[in-house]
Amino acid sequence: MSVFQGVASSHPQILPKKKAPGVDFFGVDEYYYIIRSDLGCYMRSTNFHEGKDLEVFTLHNSCRGGDHYLAHEDDFFYIIKGNDYRRVTNLNKDYGAKVSKLHPKCRGGDFYLSSFDHFYIIFQSKGIYRKVKHLDTAEGAVDYHLHAKCKNGLYYWGLKNAYYFLKPVDKWGVQYYRTTNFQSNTNAVTYSIHADVVNFLPGGLGITHGSSFGRWEAFKTITNDLNSPVTWTKKITKKVGYEKQKMSTIEKNWKVSMSTSAEAGGLTAAITKYQFSIASDFGGSQVNTDQEKWSEATEVEESISVTLQPKETMYVWQYQLGLGKEAVLFCRSMKFTKTSKPPTEIPLPPSKPPK
Repeated sequence: MSVFQGVASSHPQILPKKKAPGVDFFGVDEYYYIIRSDLGCYMRSTNFHEGKDLEVFTLHNSCRGGDHYLAHEDDFFYIIKGNDYRRVTNLNKDYGAKVSKLHPKCRGGDFYLSSFDHFYIIFQSKGIYRKVKHLDTAEGAVDYHLHAKCKNGLYYWGLKNAYYFLKPVDKWGVQYYRTTNFQSNTNAVTYSIHADVVNFLPGGLGITHGSSFGRWEAFKTITNDLNSPVTWTKKITKKVGYEKQKMSTIEKNWKVSMSTSAEAGGLTAAITKYQFSIASDFGGSQVNTDQEKWSEATEVEESISVTLQPKETMYVWQYQLGLGKEAVLFCRSMKFTKTSKPPTEIPLPPSKPPK
């Protein structure tokens, strides 16, 4: 017996950059990258559409917490933080680090990318983008209007000869857009993103596995069939923890090359925890699960003592969180009721929206 709480829309969205601090896309050479600074890692792929060559690396501590990430044809990665940027040759090792100031004309962008041997700064709310040769000098700065079809990207990135952006989720799922000119929308093509890549995106599990839910599950009933009160004192067994094995399918096609685990239960636990923490619009439940057990779920015993009146039945409930229809986190919280109606409270604190 169970009851669902907080079930979200059947079409959850991917969190846009402005709601997902530390998340960004960029590209260079034959690779696409997705930064999850919030999880301390990044993904690299040669093809988002086919989900090819997916590898996850640790993001060096000095490269975390950036507002924007991009790469350029000069073999450097750029991490923008405030009005400064850090230039490195390796995000995993922080090699060749150098910090410089952004030119005033290169500050305050909503998105940054590199393509066609230039840097581009997108001011989305203004519907324009700025092309410069260098971020510290703003050499050759020119502004252009974004084409109407190129204005609503969730994330923007570039490769040597093309621009890209992630589209809002629609009936065709998660897709990205490619064009060779943001102003004229030349050579435009739309591609779907492989599920193995979607799993890594903020809110992606809500799309690949279904929106998250919280529910009370009645896992034991105790009945006094006698005509006099009785005190029932026994040990009961319940499952507590995270279904790590079940959720390991998230990373089955990833090569994880990380020096440390992202969270106590590993990378999949960190991604699942994030999904539970976000708003229902993005397939989450907006709850904080930091105090729950995120190691592999195990059976645990707990001693209880309850007094039942004659012919009375007691229901024992446990709170669970899941994705789609599958419970994946068995919480410590337990409640007792005298009817088959489940508790109404959510026993987890609300998560704080990202700053």
